[in-house]
Amino acid sequence: MASLLAKGALLSALCALLAACDDPASRPQIDIDGKTMGTFYSVKVSGDVAIGKQELQRQIDTVLERANDDISTYRADSVLSRFNRSASLEPQPIPRGMADIVLMAQRIGRDTGGAMDITVGPLVNLWGFGPDKHPVKVPEQAQIDAAKQNIGLQHLKLISDNRGEWLQKDLPGMYVDLSTLGEGYGADELVRLMNRHGITNYLVSVGGAVSSRGVNGQGKPWRVAIQKPTDRENAVQALVDLHGYGISTAGSYRNYFEQNGQRYSHVIDPTTGRPINHRLVSATVIAPTALEADGWDTGLMVLGPEKALQLAEEKGLAVYLISKTDDGFSAVMTPQFKAFLVQ
Repeated sequence: MASLLAKGALLSALCALLAACDDPASRPQIDIDGKTMGTFYSVKVSGDVAIGKQELQRQIDTVLERANDDISTYRADSVLSRFNRSASLEPQPIPRGMADIVLMAQRIGRDTGGAMDITVGPLVNLWGFGPDKHPVKVPEQAQIDAAKQNIGLQHLKLISDNRGEWLQKDLPGMYVDLSTLGEGYGADELVRLMNRHGITNYLVSVGGAVSSRGVNGQGKPWRVAIQKPTDRENAVQALVDLHGYGISTAGSYRNYFEQNGQRYSHVIDPTTGRPINHRLVSATVIAPTALEADGWDTGLMVLGPEKALQLAEEKGLAVYLISKTDDGFSAVMTPQFKAFLVQ
C-alpha cells in the first residue's frame, strides 16, 4: 500500500494497474477517481445503479476519510497517532475497523514468523521512510539496535469483547504502523459501500490494492494488470481476472534511496533492522479480501524469493513473485494464482 499510511512512502506499491479496454461500452459505466492516503483511488461501476455519481463520490470520500482518521500516521489527531504518542501501558479504545486490521496483521505476522510486523515503525522512521522523513542516510548500527528494542508483535495485545475493542502495548516507545494493510483496508471499505447500495458490478482500487465483482461496461470480467518491475509505469507483466477476490502488490523497486552505490529499499526486515537485500522485487497476492492480500504481500517481500514461495505453497496462497536475475527478471507463481491468470 503506497500512501500517507504508506508501505514505506509514497507510490511504493503502485504495482497493480487497471487494464484499459478499447471497446465501446455496451452498458452504462461510472468512473470515479480521487486522492486518498497519499495515493489515488479509482471506482468503476457498470450497469444501472440507484445512486448518482456525485453522491456516490461523496460517500466514497467520506469512507476513506474515516479510514485515514483511524489509522493514518500522517495525521496527528488520528486514533493510531494518539496511540503511538501515548506512553500509557493501559488498554486504549480503538474503532472496530482498526481492530480488524490489527487482528489480520497479528495472524499474518505469526504465519510469516514476524516478517510482517506492524510494530516495525521505529525502524521505518529511522531509515527515513516514515511520516517524519529524515535526511536520507544509512543509520548507525547502534541506532538500529535501539529501534529494535521497541518492536515485536508479542508486545502488542488486542482486546475485544461485547463492549468494544482495545489495543494495549507493554513498551512505552512502541510505534505501530498499519500502512502495510491500509490500502487493502480502504479497498475493502469501498467494497462494503458498494454492497450497501446493492451494486453488483464494480472494480475498486486504493493504491496497489484492488477488488472487483461482476463485469465491466463491456459485460466482461474486470481485468487487473500486474506491472513489470521497471520505471515504465504501464508495462504489463501479467493479467488476472479477480472473480470477486482482492489483489495487492508490494514492490521494492520504486521507493528507495542510494548511498555509496548501494540501493536501500523502503521494505524493512524486522529481524535485521535493515532494508531487504535479496532478489525478490515484487510480490502479488490474491486473497478473499484486499486487506488479507495487502498484509501477505509485504510479509512475502521481506522473506525473499525462496522462503516466500515455500510459505505460499504451504498455506495454499495465490501468489505471483518476480525476482531479479543476471539477465533481467524471472517470475514464478503458485497453482492457486494460475487459476486467476488470463492466458
